[in-house]
Amino acid sequence: MSQASSHKECLPIRSLIIGICGGTGSGKTTITHRIIEAFSESNVVVLQQDNYYRDMPELSFDQRVKQNYDHPQSMDTPLLVEHLKRLRAGLPIDRPTYDFANYQRMAQTAEISPRLAIIVEGILIFESQSLRDLMDIKIFVDTDADLRFIRRLKRDMRERGRTMESVVKQYLETVRPMHMEFVEPSKRYADIIIPEGGHNEVGIDLVIQKIRSLVPVSLER
Repeated sequence: MSQASSHKECLPIRSLIIGICGGTGSGKTTITHRIIEAFSESNVVVLQQDNYYRDMPELSFDQRVKQNYDHPQSMDTPLLVEHLKRLRAGLPIDRPTYDFANYQRMAQTAEISPRLAIIVEGILIFESQSLRDLMDIKIFVDTDADLRFIRRLKRDMRERGRTMESVVKQYLETVRPMHMEFVEPSKRYADIIIPEGGHNEVGIDLVIQKIRSLVPVSLER
């Protein structure tokens, strides 16, 4: 579907944009799910930064494997910014879909319609000022490195077709150094820091109450 031909959907209020950042395996998706449970899926749309890796069709598979996917330059941030602006304006988008097993963008896209709340989730979303400037609430999920690595290892082997050796190699060569250089410092931009991710019930409840205070009626079930 062409975005140019998409019809505008009218929203009763300006969409609230919530940024959820944190290191790999920190529990960002758990927080996202808890927000969706509180306000219903019909009111919330999620954009995961993982779907916005830059496409590199000119590279071979072996060359794509060797790229640093934890550096900000690996992300198609201008496209993500454009999509957030379109959703906030009440327009649908064609969100890219990333094939993690082959390190490339898929031909298929997903049509995403605007909602009252937009969650942007990713490890590098606070590193970009253009993204931060669009966010009404910025949440950083802060979890110990050993737990994050174990979660990433399980996820990449189960969902992304990776071997244990490849996950460990990538973690040591790019994930950990890039976390220290870009992700951890971006914590200073957060409005709210939630230690221990999805296990922090008090932190999650405070986030939900804050969202309700910003749109007290429109996001209720």
